[in-house]
Amino acid sequence: MILAVLFANSDGNILIERFHGVPAEERLHWRSFLVKLGSENLKGSKNEELHVASHKSVSIVYTTIGDVCLYIVGKDEYDELALAEVIFAITSAVKDVCGKPPTERLFLDKYGRICLCLDEIVWQGLLENTEKDRVRRLIRLKPPVEP
Repeated sequence: MILAVLFANSDGNILIERFHGVPAEERLHWRSFLVKLGSENLKGSKNEELHVASHKSVSIVYTTIGDVCLYIVGKDEYDELALAEVIFAITSAVKDVCGKPPTERLFLDKYGRICLCLDEIVWQGLLENTEKDRVRRLIRLKPPVEP
């Protein structure tokens, strides 16, 4: 199961979060832990370079996309490899919505569409859609114009 998907800015402020099967009293712990993990390891990291960690028998994959940090937490069948597929689908969708790796401002400007994409890709803790065209169609994004 995918336990959490969090987007945060470089200051550690949460921009979007989705928890699945995580009790409310544990969510603060996860927010703090993930932001601290990112602040220690994402400085100087290349855009979309994947980082892997484990904590309390769960797997964590995280990266930066533009000015935004993305964290995915999974357990059981969602090991590091499966989470890498999830993070790839989400980063591709965010870049499609924003037209490029986003700044924090662009990310917030496109907040609604990013939430729609996220909800189409991860549904109730499971990876639902990974096909870019299907996600675009579901949220009504026009395909990119070929030059």
